[in-house]
Amino acid sequence: MSYDVIVIGTGPGGYVAAIKAAQLGLKVAVIEKRATFGGTCLNVGCIPSKALLHASEMFHQAGHGMDALGIEVAAPKLNLDKMMAHKDATVKSNVDGVAFLFKKNKIDSFIGTGKIISAGKVSVTSEDGKVQEIEGKNIVIATGSDVAGIPGVKVDIDEKVIVSSTGAIALEKVPETMIVVGGGVIGLELGSVWSRLGAKVTVIEYLDKILGAMDGDVSKQFQRMLAKQGVDINLSSKVTGVEKGGKGAKVTFEPVAGGAAQTVEADVVLISTGRIPYTAGLGLEEAGVALDNRGRVEIDGHFRTNVAGIYAIGDVVKGPMLAHKAEDEGVALAEILAGQHGHVNYDVIPSVVYTQPEVASVGKTEEELKAAGVAYKVGKFPFTANGRARAMLATDGFVKILSDKTTDRVLGGHIVGFGAGEMIHEIAVLMEFGGSAEDLGRTCHAHPTMSEAVKEAALAAFAKPIHM
Repeated sequence: MSYDVIVIGTGPGGYVAAIKAAQLGLKVAVIEKRATFGGTCLNVGCIPSKALLHASEMFHQAGHGMDALGIEVAAPKLNLDKMMAHKDATVKSNVDGVAFLFKKNKIDSFIGTGKIISAGKVSVTSEDGKVQEIEGKNIVIATGSDVAGIPGVKVDIDEKVIVSSTGAIALEKVPETMIVVGGGVIGLELGSVWSRLGAKVTVIEYLDKILGAMDGDVSKQFQRMLAKQGVDINLSSKVTGVEKGGKGAKVTFEPVAGGAAQTVEADVVLISTGRIPYTAGLGLEEAGVALDNRGRVEIDGHFRTNVAGIYAIGDVVKGPMLAHKAEDEGVALAEILAGQHGHVNYDVIPSVVYTQPEVASVGKTEEELKAAGVAYKVGKFPFTANGRARAMLATDGFVKILSDKTTDRVLGGHIVGFGAGEMIHEIAVLMEFGGSAEDLGRTCHAHPTMSEAVKEAALAAFAKPIHM
C-alpha cells in the first residue's frame, strides 16, 4: 500500500503532523515502536511527570500552610501506590486519546521499528521479528530524543538505583536521599517531586547557574526558592563518577575550576543531563540522510533533509527540545506537504518549568540581548505587591518584561511564580503580533488576578507601575 505521508514516531511532533496531514486530505501512515502512541512525552515524560508534580504539590500543601488559611487538617498520609495509579491512569487516557484521533482521521498505524530503506520506502519490524515494507511519497522522521549520559563518564542506569527520568517517575518508595545530576528542567521538576514527598535532594550542576539558558534573574531567584524548600544545589561542579555502592549509589564530583574531589552517597541517583536526538537504527546513513555535528538530522527552512522526499521535525532536529515546538513543526510540515505555507516562529516559543512555583519564559533573555548589542528596557514587578497573590499566599517571584529601547516592542518575558506557565501566554501572543510594552500595559486586566503583575511589569518597562 502506498501513502502520501509516512510518519516515523508518534510523539507530539509525529502524531500532530499525521493528524494535520490527514485533516488536509492526505493519506497517512504512522510507525511507532512502543505498544502505545504518544512517544516519550505522553508515556514516560511530560504527562506522567506533571501528574506526579500536581499530586506531590497537593500532598505538600495539605501538610504545610493550610493552617494560615484557617484550615486545620491532620498530617497527610502518603499512599504512593495510589499516586502512581493516578499517574498511570493519566498516561492511559492521553495515549488512548491519540489512538482514537488516529482512527477518527483514518490514519493507518504500524507497531514496530521503522527503518528508511530509501526515499519513498520504509520497513517496519515488529516485536516478533516480522518485517513488512510500506511506500510513501513523503517520509517524516519524528523519532524524538533519548536520555543523554554524562560526557566522559560511564554510567549504568538500572532505573532502580541509578535512574533516568523514566525510572524517576516509577520509584516504588520514597528515597530518604536523592542526588540529581543536572540542574535543568527535568532534574529540578522530578527532584522537586521527591523532595516534597520526603526525600532529601541534592543537585549537582556543571554550569554556574541552574536552568541553563534561562534569564539570569530568574535562575538566581529560583535557586533561592529551592534552597528554602530544602534542596541543596552545587554549581560549577563536574561529575567524574557514578556507581552503585554504600546505601545505594555514589557520585564523585569536583569543582569545574579545579580542586579536591568529593564523593556523596544517596539511595537514588537521577541522571538528568539532557537529551540527545534519537537516530539509531533508522537507516539514515544507508539512505544518505545527513546529520550535523550534534547528531541531529540536518534540515532546511522547510524541514527537508538533503534527500528528496524525506523530512524531519521535533527533538531530532535543531532547536529547543520541547513538545510544543515539535507540535508546531508538525502542523507546519503537514501544511507544506499539502501545498500550503506552513511556518514556525522560533522567536516566540515559551518554555515552562512545572515546579512550585513555576518558571516560564518566552523570547530573549537579558544575557542574549546584551550579547547581541540590543538596547533594551526592563520592566519588573514582584508578586509581593499583587493583591491576588497575597490572598493566595503565593507572593514568591516576579514578572519581568524586556522591550526594545527605541521601538518599545516586547522582546522577551520571564515569570517566576504561581501559575507562571499559564500567564506566559499573553506575553507570547503579544510578541507574535509585534506588540509593545505599552500595548500590554494599557490592556485592561481583571482585578484581582495574578496576571495584573504582567500588566504592571509592562507598565514598568515604558513608564511606571501603579502598585509599586
